Amino acid sequence: MIRYLLVVLAHLSGVSVAAADFDTPIPMRGKGAATYYVEGHLAGIGPTEFMVDTGSGYLAISQDALDTLLTQQRARYVKDLLGVLANGNEMIVPVYSIDELTIGRRCKLKNVEAAIFPGKNRFILGLSALQKAAPFIFSLDPPTLALSNCSQKTDPAWLTRKGGL
Repeated sequence: MIRYLLVVLAHLSGVSVAAADFDTPIPMRGKGAATYYVEGHLAGIGPTEFMVDTGSGYLAISQDALDTLLTQQRARYVKDLLGVLANGNEMIVPVYSIDELTIGRRCKLKNVEAAIFPGKNRFILGLSALQKAAPFIFSLDPPTLALSNCSQKTDPAWLTRKGGL
């Protein structure tokens, strides 16, 4: 039902959507409190887990992860923005372009803008990444993130490769 509704909404908005557009299904895992996660891989960091958040404008990573990416020249500064956190607080958030991100085991994206948060916060898969793979469907039955425009399908051995694909 949700998939049908999203396709209808896409159609009404003037976007042409067909079932074949969604060629990269990524399983999601629920972890309670209506949160869903997908496996991921950041080139230069390795395997990770992303909380899927369609309400977040950006991919979000930690300052620790950014520091590692910068030492490997896999991230570039883009801009600062005024971020509004879930609790309503505001903070200046730096945005960097991340060289390479893989969602699930199959969808590689390049040059994704990421907001950087202090400490070791969880990684968030927001719209700056999801728009690169749009159109997409967030389905709850079964929990799946279906993506359309992955630049490259990766092979299943991706988890065993340290530091990049």
